[in-house]
Amino acid sequence: MLRVLGPSTQLCDSVPRREMMRVGGLTLFGGLAGFSVPHLLAATQQKPPGRSRARAKSIILFNLLGGPSHIDMFDMKPNAPSEVRGEFRPISTSVPGLQICEFLPQIARLMHKATLVRTFSHDYNSHDPFVIMTGYTDENNFSQAMPTDPPDVGAICQYLGLGPSDLPSAVCLPGHPGAGQNSRRRGPYGGFLGQEYDPLFARSEPTFDREPKFKNYDPVMPRGEPKLPSLEDIPEVTVDRLNQRRSLLAQFDMGLRALDDSGAFHSMNRFQKQAIGLLTSSRAREAFDLSREPHTMRERYGRNLFGASLLAARRLVEAGVPYVSVHQEIYAHYGHAYDMHQNNFGMLRDFNLPLLDTVVPALIGDLQERGLLETTLVIVMGEMGRTPRVNRFAGRDHWPQCGFSLLFGGGVKQGYVHGRTDKYAATPTSKPVSPADFIATLYHLLGVDPNRTIHDLSGRPIPIGHGGRPVEEIVA
Repeated sequence: MLRVLGPSTQLCDSVPRREMMRVGGLTLFGGLAGFSVPHLLAATQQKPPGRSRARAKSIILFNLLGGPSHIDMFDMKPNAPSEVRGEFRPISTSVPGLQICEFLPQIARLMHKATLVRTFSHDYNSHDPFVIMTGYTDENNFSQAMPTDPPDVGAICQYLGLGPSDLPSAVCLPGHPGAGQNSRRRGPYGGFLGQEYDPLFARSEPTFDREPKFKNYDPVMPRGEPKLPSLEDIPEVTVDRLNQRRSLLAQFDMGLRALDDSGAFHSMNRFQKQAIGLLTSSRAREAFDLSREPHTMRERYGRNLFGASLLAARRLVEAGVPYVSVHQEIYAHYGHAYDMHQNNFGMLRDFNLPLLDTVVPALIGDLQERGLLETTLVIVMGEMGRTPRVNRFAGRDHWPQCGFSLLFGGGVKQGYVHGRTDKYAATPTSKPVSPADFIATLYHLLGVDPNRTIHDLSGRPIPIGHGGRPVEEIVA
């Protein structure tokens, strides 16, 4: 067993971070991208257990990393004092009586297709997508991903063997959360089930058109596309031996020939060979090959890393992948995504909201045109909301007590608003939704019993829904 430690890092909340990853057996995906030990394939030789009627075949989670400001986006309070209501005005939507932010006009026209949860509430004050991917809250542990963590929804999909055998059951785009800051945030992992149930982590090398005028709060759009992981970590295959100018398929072919020449391939067991087969699967390559999309579709999603990642997510669920998470990653000093302690309104107006108002309608429209929206649950949310009161830097601070979740397709109601908050959007006044309830609802929509138990490292049976109950009011 190899333990890899990276540099200590810090997030905006000054919580010290230390990169930690435990690697066992054969690591297939490059660097710290980590989809390792292909026991997944061994596990899926067993017949998957029966499922109840599923309303959703796939889930796409778009994680607005940093904590999107619910009060400036989907729960505006125009009658509150100026230091609470902020600078933006509400506009009407396609749902009578429902208003959202003026800088989300395209999403406003789609709200009759959505369920809006305004009362997502918890006390886990950290930027990890942990709570929205596992349903578990542990306010005493803000360390990075650990093998003792509970598995996320994607890992359970892997564990149950959902989806086609030649594709992973879970994919994380454009890379693991925290990759842009040399950290590994808790969330999309197999946890105590084992690293073999991690998702397939894509890799990306974004570029930026300019340097920010000031660090962190002057966001610059990342350009590029998510890519399949490489074979460079397989024994006897190094980056230097792969011709980066060749096509992706040619790189795989070269890597496999090098394995064959070295004899390493013949020493692998059949599940390791099948794992390599996942990487060389024609459907996996095709799903990541955005050049197959027409120019108009690429423009529709936007020529940026996050639009490309959501387009790849559509291609993956179209191929049959059950769970895809897309994370609006923070890259070095090029912007703090939704973590807006300063310049909250400028970051929303000039960057985050125009991006959101492009990629979400593109994804929803694309899925609907392909007949996939009814069977694909799309989730748009972050790990927390922001403080009702604007601070002296024109920013808003962390506020896990209240946040939103925007849901489309996949068995949820249309044109429905769940829960109310007080006059300052500070706390729920009706129908609060905990992370456990939220995750239990996702399992319910997938046809998986949230009370199903798995065993942690000490052998204790743990319900995958962590005691949560499906929120029946949002289910169609």
